[in-house]
Amino acid sequence: MARMPSAERRRQLTEAAIRAMARDGVAKTTTRSIAAEAEVSLSVFHYCFDSKQALIESVITTLTDHSVAVVQEALRPRATLEETVRAGFEAYWNHVRTHPDEHMLTYELTQYALRQPGFEHLARRQYELYGAAYAELIDGLREGMDLRLRVPVSVLARYLAAMTDGLTLNYLVLGDAAAWTDILDTVTAHIAGLVQGGEPGPGRLGH
Repeated sequence: MARMPSAERRRQLTEAAIRAMARDGVAKTTTRSIAAEAEVSLSVFHYCFDSKQALIESVITTLTDHSVAVVQEALRPRATLEETVRAGFEAYWNHVRTHPDEHMLTYELTQYALRQPGFEHLARRQYELYGAAYAELIDGLREGMDLRLRVPVSVLARYLAAMTDGLTLNYLVLGDAAAWTDILDTVTAHIAGLVQGGEPGPGRLGH
């Protein structure tokens, strides 16, 4: 077995855990099955992760990073704010369509953490990550387009996290891809209104 830095090995095992959990479910995925998926020995797994909590936190962080990365790539200033916002949502939506198992896994991880004694903080950490990711995206867009918000960044970030969370679950349950064109139009117009509509008030909000 080739040697590699521990950080890289942790990434390898985390990605293997995501594949195994998405395929078999969180409760049925064992450290042995993850090691087998990653093609490493069980001792390597225990060297990289000293607890199942540490593994699940790494899985949650990585799943969030997967989604955020595609949005960051698409969310660059365009001709209008609406076009910019729409591009970001479309990138996320395309990720949901092409990786539904990953997104389904995020909900399973939440329920698992909430029901497993001692793991409850991981569910909270998961949703804190969502809010932080949106706040970072909003701040980057604000600076790039010199925007003023009608609500604080923290409020808008949490709102976006809750909205996309619900829309994603709605799609995973109903599978109505055709409806998403109208939904994205509605969401884009609404979010743009929170940035452009009305009086922004003195100074920039979000501090």
